[in-house]
Amino acid sequence: MSLLGKTCSAIIEVDDEAAAATQRLLDDKTKPRRSLGRLEDIACKIASIERNPLPPLPTKAIVVMAGDHGVVQEGVSAYPPEVTRQMLLNFARGGAAINVLARHAAARVIVVDMGVNGPAQAIPGVLSRRIAPGTRNFTLGPAMTVEQAVLALEHGIAIVQELASTGIDLIGLGEMGIGNSTAASALLAAFSGRPVEEITGRGTGIDDAAWKRKVAAIEKSLKVNPPGDKPLQVLAALGGFEIAGLAGVVLAAAARKIPILLDGFIASTAALCAARIAPHAAGYVIASHQSVESGHKVVLEALGCNPLFEFAMRLGEGTGAALAMHMVDAALHVLHEMATFASAQVTDTGR
Repeated sequence: MSLLGKTCSAIIEVDDEAAAATQRLLDDKTKPRRSLGRLEDIACKIASIERNPLPPLPTKAIVVMAGDHGVVQEGVSAYPPEVTRQMLLNFARGGAAINVLARHAAARVIVVDMGVNGPAQAIPGVLSRRIAPGTRNFTLGPAMTVEQAVLALEHGIAIVQELASTGIDLIGLGEMGIGNSTAASALLAAFSGRPVEEITGRGTGIDDAAWKRKVAAIEKSLKVNPPGDKPLQVLAALGGFEIAGLAGVVLAAAARKIPILLDGFIASTAALCAARIAPHAAGYVIASHQSVESGHKVVLEALGCNPLFEFAMRLGEGTGAALAMHMVDAALHVLHEMATFASAQVTDTGR
């Protein structure tokens, strides 16, 4: 069996009994029942994923995958494709928003070149899993071959295996790639059947003319690559190397019972791809925020996720996941450190 097949076969449903046990522990803390709201939900969710009513404080990492997209030839982005490589250098130097926020969250940042345009030269501080110098223009045919999509998925799986071996037990998703909101919108249109105009946002801040070109490119891609009922083929036809790689991260994390913190629209769409390939994977993701991208709410609904916050963010890079890590830490600190009614000798009214 292939690495992808073995990984998918290892994904089982999360443990609702562990979550219920965690809620009973929280109910015994010195507070009215459910008075910490979503913080309690976070602790219970982590417990259900790890199948442990008292999960430990996590060791954290954010995987930021980058790739370029041939569809930028259709004039769908406000930025030229060379920005992807330039931002990889910025990530490697520690100067991007995700680097700042990850440092504050005590999280490692793993930056991966999945297929950035330009010469195939190593970038110091960037893990090279380069498949090709960007995907093909999917208005003319499939963005990737199925073999390339599988390779990208398996690169993501292997990265999680390595992280898990070093003790990482909470993973955030991040991405970078000029044109990747176009690919994500195309994937969402294929998976959801929703009108392209309804789920296509402004990405990096494009104007009306570029937005119309973006919608037209996606509509053409769906005609050129008619969506079928095989998720892997849809991912290959309309996705990107970094989107497929992140889907592999989700699958591997789910197989190893590691919680996954989603970021914005593109990272969440990668998780949706993973859930279409292995449906139980959806139970292992936690939505950090809802971005201003019009399709993000649709993706989160498809995954059954309720975002933790809404800050009008649209940067990507894993920035939302980094912020949500503080909430995970807070929830688990409460679970571990807060006094019980008995230990504090406080009367419990049972409310």
